Amino acid sequence: MEEEVLKKYLKAGKIAAEALEYGRSLVRPGESLLDVAEKIEAKIVSLGALPAFPVNISFNETAAHYTPVPGDTLKFNDELVKLDVGVHVDGFVGGDTAVTIDLSGKYTDLVKASKDALDAALKVIQVGTTLGQIGKEIEQAIVSHGFQPVRNLSGHALGEYMIHGSPSIPNYDTEDDTELEDGMTIAIEPFASTGVGLIHEKGIPYIHSMIGAKPVRNPGTRQILTKINAYNGLPFANRWLTKDFPAFKVAFALRELNQLEILHSYPPLVERTPGAFISQAEHSVYVGDKVIVMTRFP
Repeated sequence: MEEEVLKKYLKAGKIAAEALEYGRSLVRPGESLLDVAEKIEAKIVSLGALPAFPVNISFNETAAHYTPVPGDTLKFNDELVKLDVGVHVDGFVGGDTAVTIDLSGKYTDLVKASKDALDAALKVIQVGTTLGQIGKEIEQAIVSHGFQPVRNLSGHALGEYMIHGSPSIPNYDTEDDTELEDGMTIAIEPFASTGVGLIHEKGIPYIHSMIGAKPVRNPGTRQILTKINAYNGLPFANRWLTKDFPAFKVAFALRELNQLEILHSYPPLVERTPGAFISQAEHSVYVGDKVIVMTRFP
């Protein structure tokens, strides 16, 4: 990897780590989800980068993909909170990092399970480590705490204007003998569940990304599409668009763009087991002669 490119990945990772720690300090009972998300995103910009995706703030049984909506009135209370932050510098996504915050005080072991799984995976990361080996370390750590890894969520490669690239990094032992290669940038992302460890899409999506280009007739939709194009395929939120356009125009445009298969939308990802809870931990890593955890704080 070119030195200048690596510097951009490392800068993005450092800013993501700082933004996540800042966000952690904001998550308190009575605080607004919308305020917290927007403060974190503003922090990223103030530090010289841009969000690689909308800040995810997911509660309890929801593993990921909830971000506050325009005018969101939700406030923190006693939830199990997953806070997930992404950062890029000039398109290079070196910062994808997450933490679980237990506002109830009831899920200390579950939080520790995903954190220990992340730590176990990081200890074996090097050029030549197999994907199956990483998954095995994650699975053993989570199961040792009496929980299940979420099997249909995974870590992933990071790249230029790319969050979820190949290879996927499993959260259980797949026995996949694909090896990590020199110069890879990857996110390790264990999820631990009190349920069966399988998620499904449920609810209204407020996160989207552009996946194609087709002619669009409606002038209002074309105007909003120009804004979307500026994200270069990275995910964006409804609330980002409503800063510049009326909410009803944004809703119409998103519906039309989905129908035209120009956009892909991401509903919240929820544990299939009713009443189950999920924790998450995540770091971004550069794999080389020296392995660098890019999102470690400080």
